[in-house]
Amino acid sequence: MFKKSLIRDTALTVSILAAGASVGYAQDAKPTEDPSQKARKVSEEKDKIYKNWLSKDVEYIITSDEKKAYKALKTDEERENFIENFWRRRDPDPDTEENEYREEYYERIAYANEHFASGIPGWKTDRGRIYITFGKPDSVESHPSGGSYDRPSYEGGGSTTTYPFETWFYRHLDNVGDGIEIEFVDPTGTGEYRIARSPNEKDALLNVPGAGLTTAESLGLSNKGDRISGMGNGNYYGREQDNPFRRMEIIANLQRPPQVKFSDLQSSITDSGVIDNNPLDFDMRVDFFRQSDDRVITAFTLQTENKELQFSDNGGLQTARMNIFGRIMAVSGKRSGIFEDSVTTNATTAELVEARDRKSIYQKAVALTPGTYKVDVVVRDVGTGNKGIRSIGFTVPRYEETKLATSTLVLASTLRTTTERDIGGSFVIGSAKVIPNLSGVYKKGQDVGVYLQVYNTGIDQTTLRPAVDVVYVLTKDGKEILRQNENWEGLSDSGQRLTLARLIPTGGLATGEYELKIKIKDRVKDNQTLEPSAKFIVVQP
Repeated sequence: MFKKSLIRDTALTVSILAAGASVGYAQDAKPTEDPSQKARKVSEEKDKIYKNWLSKDVEYIITSDEKKAYKALKTDEERENFIENFWRRRDPDPDTEENEYREEYYERIAYANEHFASGIPGWKTDRGRIYITFGKPDSVESHPSGGSYDRPSYEGGGSTTTYPFETWFYRHLDNVGDGIEIEFVDPTGTGEYRIARSPNEKDALLNVPGAGLTTAESLGLSNKGDRISGMGNGNYYGREQDNPFRRMEIIANLQRPPQVKFSDLQSSITDSGVIDNNPLDFDMRVDFFRQSDDRVITAFTLQTENKELQFSDNGGLQTARMNIFGRIMAVSGKRSGIFEDSVTTNATTAELVEARDRKSIYQKAVALTPGTYKVDVVVRDVGTGNKGIRSIGFTVPRYEETKLATSTLVLASTLRTTTERDIGGSFVIGSAKVIPNLSGVYKKGQDVGVYLQVYNTGIDQTTLRPAVDVVYVLTKDGKEILRQNENWEGLSDSGQRLTLARLIPTGGLATGEYELKIKIKDRVKDNQTLEPSAKFIVVQP
């Protein structure tokens, strides 16, 4: 019998050098003597522009190697070429005349100067630095006046009074992590918010004896003095990111310039001839899930055998690393998106043999409009330099409002409800963590996860339940092995979307190939029917 899964349901474009000015340090300028009353020193002005470009314009995003190379340049021509290449390496769409990254970067500087200035230019503040480097946060919780504050449990509970503070949330930041919260506190009341290294920094009563106690302190289970000394955080943090060591790691990562992505992998897509003498093999699939009337979440999943990767010692762990670059092109030839990431797989020395027999999997989800596309993906093993390439054409479906439809039917190796740690991560669809099994092979005893979304179903106005019959049919060699109806228990979606999530135990199944069919019939909408299916194989452990 199937097991029910636990799832419930201000434009500013700045030209560098040509204008001879920089937005980044505009607020540093001070009135000087009238330029018309003194001879122009063109050489000095140009030197200043080049110096300011390095120390002010791109201070937050230039890498140490780039900075060292720039300082070694001798002529203005070399510097201009360096600057041009600097921005080109970061251009997300080289096919267009505009450099979208550069334009957005200077817009961020202008925004920071306008909104975060506080006696010093906005670009120099902590909020300005984070905004300029990483862009607009996904959400902001603002307490501009501070005041009464009920701490959440992971901060210790209890009530206190705070200084003005803000919490910025990013779903994902490259080389920083997923579900990143950044807290800024203004303890001086001047409007200069500073990154907090502890949740206690916003507590205005921290040094007031007997006031603003946490729940444990009010019960006599802990001492406020330990919290003041910085030794008490470990008594109450309940989230991994609230661990003081993890918090410091995040802050350190936020201070590093963003990684320059893999432009060399992008060139591999257009280069003709052999990709590599020892090509890296990997599997890829494309899945579709409706987001809105004109947007479809398109998930690209890649999977490779760990035995094809090179593991090397990294701080006591055996680590394999892959660089991934993908380019999505519409049938018109216009680029519709790119994705690039670095993925690591770790194992202890004792686990290495077992780890080599497993697989590494990566997923990137992109919102696309309905239409025909092609995706080109290059994967490189950093250890050996071996590369592999895949090109797949696909059609993003159009989900009509009146027509019964489904997402891709996904057979998963992992299917469960999401947790707080999953927020902003990969393989998350709605409230489900769904890791596809690209090979379709399951070891006997391993559950087969079944995930499907059904769209535009009718609703029975009497029971207020979906007026749609769903039957799961499992067959082997054309013979029906199991049949089970969907009972809709626990489903909370409206008729716009129903989530079907089941686990098929394989402990009682014989080895061999199986086919799963999901028969869907809408009793309200002209008895529309669908029958998505997928195959899988059960093998001995």
